[in-house]
Amino acid sequence: MIELRTPTEIDEMRPAGAFVASVLQATAAAAKVGVNLLALDKLAHDMIRRAGAESCYIDYHPSFGASPFGKVLCTSVNDAVLHGLPRDYVLRDGDLLSLDFAASVDGWVTDSAISVVVGTPRDEDLRLIDTTTRALDAGIAAAQPGGRLGDISAAIAAVALAEGLSINTDFGGHGVGRTMHGDPHIPNNGRGGRGLPLKPGLVIAIEPWFLLTTDKIFTDPDGWTLRSADGSRGAHMEHTVAITEAGPVVLTARS
Repeated sequence: MIELRTPTEIDEMRPAGAFVASVLQATAAAAKVGVNLLALDKLAHDMIRRAGAESCYIDYHPSFGASPFGKVLCTSVNDAVLHGLPRDYVLRDGDLLSLDFAASVDGWVTDSAISVVVGTPRDEDLRLIDTTTRALDAGIAAAQPGGRLGDISAAIAAVALAEGLSINTDFGGHGVGRTMHGDPHIPNNGRGGRGLPLKPGLVIAIEPWFLLTTDKIFTDPDGWTLRSADGSRGAHMEHTVAITEAGPVVLTARS
């Protein structure tokens, strides 16, 4: 079921958006060479406790997950791009790290993701992150009242396809509000002018993610982490966006 939020409810979601943004900023800043992924998860967990927030991940067990997630932060490294289960791995120079985080504050949920390079970057990783960031920006710009859901998908795809990337549509954006994942599903490829009408009050997570040379993925033996089929690296960007009469408002904007 798709729910539309009132302006007051959207304002009530802002603390959750600010908190999620702060956790991603803190964990991204802490992601240095020699830092363990479990330490990043602990940092996020500590911030949740201090804020009196609730994790959306720790007990999360959808049909595609092998078991409850058990951690509070997704940490996807190099050829992993989504749902990276934190493990005993020490970050190395040149790693491409994607961080995905969602939490509930006062009953409202927001969701966001960022990709960063640890240490010395590869040019192709920087280009991939830049493309994914521009695709997110294009998707947000297309989230206009009076438009259609396909406008967002088409805007994201146009950026990726112009860079020669292929697009997986199994996982994408989604509705968000009282729970982390809800309707509608927002694929990262589609036709403009088609699909659900975009109305003020719709709150969605827009999340382009791309792999450098494939759109095929497989699930790691941990039952969660999604990796590229050919070992190429991936990048993932996401913001929670409210559609208002005045246009899109990014609730998880990072300062």
